[in-house]
Amino acid sequence: MTSETHSPQRPLRPLRPLRPLTARGRDEPHRVASPLELFFDLCFVVAIAQAGLQLAHAVAEGHAGEGVLNYAMQFFSIWWAWMNFSWFSSAYDNDDVLYRVVTLVQIAGVLVLAAGVSRAFDQHDYVVVWLGYLIMRLAMAAQWLRAARAARGPERTMALRYAGGVLLCLVGWLGLVVLPEHARGWVFLVMVIAELCVPLYAEKDYTTHWHPHHIAERYGLFTIIVLGETIAAATVAVKSGVDENDALGELLPIAAGGLLIVFAAWWIYFVVPIHGHLRSNQQAFLWGYGHYLIFASAATIGSGLEVAVTQAVGKAHISTLAASAAVTLPTALYLLTVWALHARHYKVGITQQLVLPVAALLVICCTFLGQWAVLGAGLVSALTVAVGVTLTARMAATGESGAEATAPVD
Repeated sequence: MTSETHSPQRPLRPLRPLRPLTARGRDEPHRVASPLELFFDLCFVVAIAQAGLQLAHAVAEGHAGEGVLNYAMQFFSIWWAWMNFSWFSSAYDNDDVLYRVVTLVQIAGVLVLAAGVSRAFDQHDYVVVWLGYLIMRLAMAAQWLRAARAARGPERTMALRYAGGVLLCLVGWLGLVVLPEHARGWVFLVMVIAELCVPLYAEKDYTTHWHPHHIAERYGLFTIIVLGETIAAATVAVKSGVDENDALGELLPIAAGGLLIVFAAWWIYFVVPIHGHLRSNQQAFLWGYGHYLIFASAATIGSGLEVAVTQAVGKAHISTLAASAAVTLPTALYLLTVWALHARHYKVGITQQLVLPVAALLVICCTFLGQWAVLGAGLVSALTVAVGVTLTARMAATGESGAEATAPVD
């Protein structure tokens, strides 16, 4: 991030219990993430870590299909609550006492949800998860009702639609608790569609004043935190493997490959500024929704590294091929999704456009390298960064990287 990250959001003023919750300007200068938003992100990653840990256990025990489905369900609830808050705060954050308190309630909700993740995985008991989601979403509905109180006309209608949509969806999610287990997959699918439709319906007549640079920074910071959690999970797994099994030789290739993958994931995500591409709701919604795959795949890389370590020390009930795929498949998905949402808008020519898709294919091919699969995927990821840097430098040297290369391509 640039030094702008450390600039104040607004002139210093005394903290007041209540201020009108009115829309902020989209052209507000020096708009950056607040300390409360950063705290919010860190607490949400606690829930992601719990879901990732359970996914790693499920895959290592040979229940990959069930584990991935449960993980997708848990991750959606965490990501959706995070995303809704992030876009709301970009448009309406007034930083008064009530706003802070309601945001802290949302944080409490995600911690409740995190406490129920293991029961949801092991016993298919979603009561605690639903309770945590209930707390988060009631707090979000309260924020929208407060915004509606200060608004007039179409803006007020939009805020009331958001609040009503959030509350109605909460009733639908109750199906995960009261309906038979065989029906819960369908409940999840229907409710995901319903949740995704709420913003589209709410903003059909009025668009919230979200700030492009602020939103891009919020997503970027959350990506960093998720990648940090991936490194933390992999480090703990490698340390445990070395301490308990004296298997340093077997684990070094996994540790080195995992580190290269995460380093490359960070580099590839931040190589281009994306806020210039977020010029309309249509572009922003697609970009924002698509980050479910970026965040989920980034977090799943950490779970995959845990699985690879567990398999390497002989404590997993799966083959080397399956353990390798637990790392290479989410890595390939991450590369493809970042290309689709970020990189392709700034690439010039077929050569640059093909770098990330070809890299994703090569990473998948590394699955078949046995104990060297993770290291191979890491080397491919590092080579991808090197190729990208080389192509950019070559274009700059030949004068082809002017406005055409830096302006987003729709």
